[in-house]
Amino acid sequence: MRTGAAHGHVGYFHETAFYGSDDDYRSFVVPFVDAGVAAGEPVVVACREANERLVREAVADPSGVVFVPGGDQYDRPTEAILGYRKLFAEYAGVAQIRVVGDVPHPGVGASWDWWARYEAAVNEVFAEYPLWGLCPYDLRTTPARVLADVARSHPWTVGADGAHLPNPQYRSAWALPSTVPSAIEAGRPLVELTDPTPAEARRAVTGACAGVRLSGDEVDDIVYAASEAVTNAQAHGRPPVRLRAWAGATHVLVAVTDRGDGPTSPLAGLVPTDRTTTAGVGLWLTHRTCRDVTMSRDAEGYTIRLIAGP
Repeated sequence: MRTGAAHGHVGYFHETAFYGSDDDYRSFVVPFVDAGVAAGEPVVVACREANERLVREAVADPSGVVFVPGGDQYDRPTEAILGYRKLFAEYAGVAQIRVVGDVPHPGVGASWDWWARYEAAVNEVFAEYPLWGLCPYDLRTTPARVLADVARSHPWTVGADGAHLPNPQYRSAWALPSTVPSAIEAGRPLVELTDPTPAEARRAVTGACAGVRLSGDEVDDIVYAASEAVTNAQAHGRPPVRLRAWAGATHVLVAVTDRGDGPTSPLAGLVPTDRTTTAGVGLWLTHRTCRDVTMSRDAEGYTIRLIAGP
């Protein structure tokens, strides 16, 4: 039988909480962990080092907690999903699994786009598990736009008094964010092609990587990703398809735009799918290999941005 606020709930009980001090953080995380350990439930903590230390020092029985370094668990969304699914499989048959996780965001130096999609996608991705997931966000470091996305993607929230409440800001519908070009895009692109073939895209991006301090694997990954993006735009978008590439000393950015609407689900790219003949696995591999992948929509259409290098 499930315990605590998730008692009687089926599937993923996805909850967020906001804190402004270490004491605030401990006030809801420690009871969450202690209650799980006392009930004999698997309890997983995947937090940044400072927060892990707060938990270790305050919980009644840290030996009953599985501590996973947050930097390892949250390297990128695809790996977080794979890692959690593997871990949850080890707990098959239990009544409930509790997880506390620090999801990366710009306040701690991470790109947010694909983590925003992750927070929305896991409502479906983890729906098969008897999971209670708590995602705390630090008000001292988390940008306002991130907090807004977090509020929209979590069906439950912890109130200031510690009560577990339905989140009135939660929205089950998801839409692509508006375009926020990076600073490098203010300059003229090295490459600009209209309706390229995948082979032309590969040659152009290979040329854009020349002289950039990238490893051979990084070059191969961004070239493959650009080819996949063009293929997907031709198969699922609307013409014209435009490819642009910019390069710095250590990184390359490729943007592929078409006039279509783009993905309608946050799962796109975060999990492999056989729902389409071309986009499912290729987009997932792109998310597993590129340094960053963002997807957006504006008046020009749908754009996927791919980054190699730091």
